[in-house]
Formats: sequence, C-alpha cells, structure tokens
Amino acid sequence: MSSASASVPDDSAAAALKGSVRLARGVTATWYYTISALLFFELFIVANTVLLILGAGIRPSAAAVAIAIGGLVWVVSTVALMVDYRHRTDTAGLVRWRRQLLPLLVAVAYAILAGTMSGLWTVASVPVLQSLLLLNWQPGVRMRAMLTATVVIIGLAVVDFRMLDSAAAGFGPLAVFSAMLPAMTVASLWWWDVLVRLDRARVSESRLAATQERLRVATDVHDLQGHHLQVIALQLELAERLMAKDPDAALEQLRAARESVTEAQQGTRDLALRFRSAPLTDEIANAVDLLRAAGTSAEATIDAGADHAPASVLGPVIRETTTNVLRHGGGRWAHLSLKRAGEAWRYEIVNDAGGDQTVSQDGSGLDGVGRRASEAGGALEVRRGKQEFAVVVTVPTEGVEGDAR
Repeated sequence: MSSASASVPDDSAAAALKGSVRLARGVTATWYYTISALLFFELFIVANTVLLILGAGIRPSAAAVAIAIGGLVWVVSTVALMVDYRHRTDTAGLVRWRRQLLPLLVAVAYAILAGTMSGLWTVASVPVLQSLLLLNWQPGVRMRAMLTATVVIIGLAVVDFRMLDSAAAGFGPLAVFSAMLPAMTVASLWWWDVLVRLDRARVSESRLAATQERLRVATDVHDLQGHHLQVIALQLELAERLMAKDPDAALEQLRAARESVTEAQQGTRDLALRFRSAPLTDEIANAVDLLRAAGTSAEATIDAGADHAPASVLGPVIRETTTNVLRHGGGRWAHLSLKRAGEAWRYEIVNDAGGDQTVSQDGSGLDGVGRRASEAGGALEVRRGKQEFAVVVTVPTEGVEGDAR
C-alpha cells in the first residue's frame, strides 16, 4: 500500500505544466545551493586571511581592513561569473568579454592588493585562479585547469610557510582551504552541468511523449473514422445505384448507412471517453490537492494496483464525493482510500463533521454516486457520526476491470 501525497491536476496538460514548474523550481534551488557553497568557501578564505594578518601581526591592521573590503568586492564579482555560467551554452567560447571582463579585472586588482598587503603568494593567487575556473571551460580542459590551479596553490603555500616562520601555524587553515577551493569549484560546476543535462533530457522526453500521444490519438481517430466513412460511402453508393431498380433494397442500404453513422458516433464518444479518463491514482491525488487548497488537511491511501480498478465507475465517484465534501464545508481533515477487498474495489472518503453534513442521502450528488455504483453491480454506504462523515463505494472487479487504463 502506498500513501498518495503528491498533487496531480485533473488533466494531462495541467499535470505536465505543474511537473515542469516543480522541476524548474528544483533546478533553481539546486543552483542557489551550488553558488552558496562556493561563496561560503571564498568568504571563508578572505576571513582567514584577515584573521591571519590580525593574529600574527605580520601587517598593520589597515592592511587587514583593505583586504577585507577588497575581498568582499571580489566575492561579489564572482557572483556575476557564476550567473553567467548558469546560462552558458556548450557552443559558447571560453570568455564572453563584455560580461566577464569586469569580474576578471576585479579579481586581478584584488590579487595585487591582497598579495601586496599580506605579502603572501597564496593570497594573491587564489582570486585569479578561482575566477578563471568559473569561465566556460570544456569538461576535460576544466579538470586539467583545476589540477594545475591546485598544484600552483600548494606550491605557493609551501613558499609562504617558509616565509612566515612563527606565523606558519595560523597559515595552515588558509592554505588547506585555498588548496581545496579549485576542486570544490569544479565539483560544484560539474554537478550543476549534470543537473542541467538531466533537466534537458526530461524536457525532451516530455515533448516526445506528448508527440507520441498525439500520433496515437490521430491514428486511432483515423482508423475509427476511416473505416466507418468508407463503409458509409459504399452503402450510399449502392443505395444510389439501386434507387431506380429496387427502391426497397436502396432503402435498406440507407438504413444500414444510418446505423453505420450511429456506430461511428458511438465509437467517437467511446474514444473520447477513453482519452479523457485519468488513472485513479491521479484522480485521488487531484482530490487531495483540491481539499488541501480549501484548507482541509487531506491524505490518501492507495493500493499498489489501483490503476486496474474500474476508472469509468470510480473516477466520477471520486470527483463527486470530493465535490460533496467541499460543498458542505470540508472540515479540518479528510482521508481518502482505494483498496482491493476480495473480489471488489473499495473506495472510501472520510472527513470530520465540522462542516455542514446535514445533506440527505437522496441529494443529487450522493444519489448520482449510488446510481453509478448500482449500475456497476456495487453498493453505496453513507455513515454519519458525531465526529466524522464517511462515504463508501464498493464495486466488484468481475466484468469491470477491463475499462481501467
């Protein structure tokens, strides 16, 4: 048994739209997580540089202030590079000068400022290398660039260790995080690239599925109408030929043509009904959505094979009973369930008695539900209690499972 908590609209187009919006929001959220992690690393390195200068006393405090301000400006400039990377294309060049020249110049300026004021090669190298890694490198080239940047930072950190002497202990965290930054950056951008490709594949798959569905509908309509129209045309042609020789036979052909028209109309209605019918799991999920939108705390429990239940019977029942709950106040909570009970499917919707539940069983809504259940060989049960109101519809599986989608 599974719990249905996802929201699914009542038609495929709306479902595709809502699914696209939800996935788009997920991609956007992942992007914010990605840039937040990178910005945290950059700010941490700037902060460690300032703390090292203040704690070790290797430079005046004014130098620490200048490095802090310059570092903030540099971090902000990398945001522009990250945003530009988000909207990149695989065919774009390494650098888009109009958009990326200023952030690169800011990185160079901060590198000169921080390197001069701190006297540390590591501090001078990190801004430039980090900004370069945020450019539109190709995957294989980006990996080599990351390895090169890491080796350069580690080599410069060794030089700085020897220069600092007594202050070398405080330089450790700064050197470690500086050496980790290139790998962190490339890993984050790689993860973003993978997510973008998955999202593009999802969009392509949804478009392909929609195209295949339209082709299937077109094929079914063509097969259905083509057959009937061909038969009708032959019958009318035969009636025309017999009209002068045998009016009775011609009249019989006209009657047959009229019957063929009726069959074509019924076939078209059946085809439209088949395509309009949604899986029962989607029907129940949509009902949960509607109840939650009305302020009701709604949950659903669905058997794993619920889509094999008779959708033509239970689909309208689910919609009508949900409307009935909404019409009479909704209440604070509601629970829907669709379960297999022996040789029958049992649908139940229960909500608290907070709303107006004084409607009689012979009301138009429940009367229609009872009629549908009766026509399918099932039964309707209505329970009214002090704390809850329940509608239970039981439909036998024999002879009706074939209409489920």
